[in-house]
Amino acid sequence: MTTVVVTGATGNVGRHVVSELDRRAIPHRALTRDLERAAAVLGPGADLAQGDFTDPDSLRAAFAGADQLFLSCANDPRQVENAANAIEAAATAGVRRIVLLSTVGAEVGAAKTFADQHGRIEQRLRAAGIPSVVLRSGSLMSNLLGSLPTIGQAGRMFLPADDARVAMIDPRDVAACAVAVLCGQGGDGETHVVTGPQALTFTEVARQLSTALGRPVEYVPVPDEAALAGMVGAGMTRWIAEGVVGVFQQLREGVNADTTDSVRRLTGHDPRPVADFARDLMAPLLTR
Repeated sequence: MTTVVVTGATGNVGRHVVSELDRRAIPHRALTRDLERAAAVLGPGADLAQGDFTDPDSLRAAFAGADQLFLSCANDPRQVENAANAIEAAATAGVRRIVLLSTVGAEVGAAKTFADQHGRIEQRLRAAGIPSVVLRSGSLMSNLLGSLPTIGQAGRMFLPADDARVAMIDPRDVAACAVAVLCGQGGDGETHVVTGPQALTFTEVARQLSTALGRPVEYVPVPDEAALAGMVGAGMTRWIAEGVVGVFQQLREGVNADTTDSVRRLTGHDPRPVADFARDLMAPLLTR
């Protein structure tokens, strides 16, 4: 039976990939730098492989004997280099397929840093010659978790989205698509844009959150400069904060305003609405 290595295994999507592989009893191992943290997130029975994107030797050891790789690299100034290290290590280890988590708007030379980096990673993967499938994810609903402190304190979300319509997607649905591809859905060389069921403004999102969370939630648009200052003031690196603001600029330009049927085609079920994500994954955190 195929063995899958999951990178980004404790991330917003990766942890759900691990859970779905567990549910299907598909052999897998989770790549992690921090074994203790990964065990806390994934459970004490998780099959963990210690490794680091910046250490190619550790990647080759972690990938040894694996048939497939779910590749997810966090936004980082070294993101393209990290992904390239993983792709090269996978080739050396004989991995026969890579499923890459990318993003809507990925394009080499894109004006926004994150989109450019994902575009360059896709380019590296295609050049490697390993059979692969790319999942370009819409904006993740898990990004809403960043507003939990202000929702809890003031019932407000402060974001630089204006009236952008966003077909945001539950990370569980992205994970389900990834595992479906790992199990043979779709064909090598394909790129799937995966989105949620509706393109909503953040005012509409706030209404759904209000109902699902049982408390008033208001969306407050803020200028890019105020959002940037707030994120940096909260401890985020300026590089990441500028990248996040760039994402919101893309959203305002409509990069994630269209929906697709990719989730249904790959998994057989419709993507979850924002209300489900709020009830299942936001509400428990608000009550802590």
